[in-house]
Amino acid sequence: MKAAWYEKQGAAHDVLVVGDLPDPEPGADEVRVRVAASGINPGELKKRQDVYGFGMPYPRVIPHSDGAGIIDQVGDGVPASRLGERVWCYGAQSYRPFGTAAEYVVVPSVQAVPLPDGVPFEQGACLGIPGITAHSCINAAGPVEGRIVLVQGGAGAVGVCAIQLARRAGARVLATVRSSHDEGVALRAGAHEVVRTDGATADEIVSRIRTLAPDGVGHIVEVAFDANIAGDTELLMLGGSLAAYAAGEPWPQPPIPFRQLLFKNVRVYFLGSDDFPAEAKAAAARDLNAALVGGWPGFEIGRQFPLSAIAEAHEYLERRRGPGRVVLLIPGDAA
Repeated sequence: MKAAWYEKQGAAHDVLVVGDLPDPEPGADEVRVRVAASGINPGELKKRQDVYGFGMPYPRVIPHSDGAGIIDQVGDGVPASRLGERVWCYGAQSYRPFGTAAEYVVVPSVQAVPLPDGVPFEQGACLGIPGITAHSCINAAGPVEGRIVLVQGGAGAVGVCAIQLARRAGARVLATVRSSHDEGVALRAGAHEVVRTDGATADEIVSRIRTLAPDGVGHIVEVAFDANIAGDTELLMLGGSLAAYAAGEPWPQPPIPFRQLLFKNVRVYFLGSDDFPAEAKAAAARDLNAALVGGWPGFEIGRQFPLSAIAEAHEYLERRRGPGRVVLLIPGDAA
């Protein structure tokens, strides 16, 4: 099969190789997916760059955890009826060496989720890490029905999913964004109100959100914990909650407004996507599919690259050259 891989960490053009590798075979309770599209998440760039200092987890890594395509082989214990099924998959390169930047990928059967009819592979390839993270953030503190939920960074991949999932769960959804383009993205995702932050001070942003939620915010989904925790603390109502999934890089040490959080009885959750329980991932997959079937348009797809241009795709995303998700299209007969 054609695949992309690296055997050392570093800059994209220095370490990424595209070539031929043996076709993988599914083991017990696994399926093989003929990959049509491979989603690229920021965390995968950081793994390749060794941002976190963990080193090479395996001698060779085929990157990317998320993808979509068609099941063409099944292992023992998997019904033959799954053959030919259109699926999106997640966790392909989470604690595993071989991800979706290849013509074929093998994953546990439960991690290959049926892709609803009419949903393009490019959309399915973007769902895994952002969608599962967003679902866990929204549900961390219990049901959000009837609550005001604030999604910080509402135009990002996790933010878009969080907005949609919170709205479908019955919340009133507020979102912060940086630009007029991002405002449109958040509104299409289902936000009731959007607050622009470009050119505004932290106090001005808090004031704008307070006009929309004068009694406070019930739950916050936070993309920049270190930068926003002071403002979040002001905005949270008594008994509120906050779920943070990201902060500054690589290892921020933000001061925590302990006293203010304490006397508001705030619950704070720190959530990392690789380590969510299996049942949480399964629930996320069900709810994401329900959103797609219910008319959610999904992500804005910014750029699509062929597998042979994976280094260019990684560099494009690193430099944030344009809006939307970045996807690899894998050549072949998947349809």
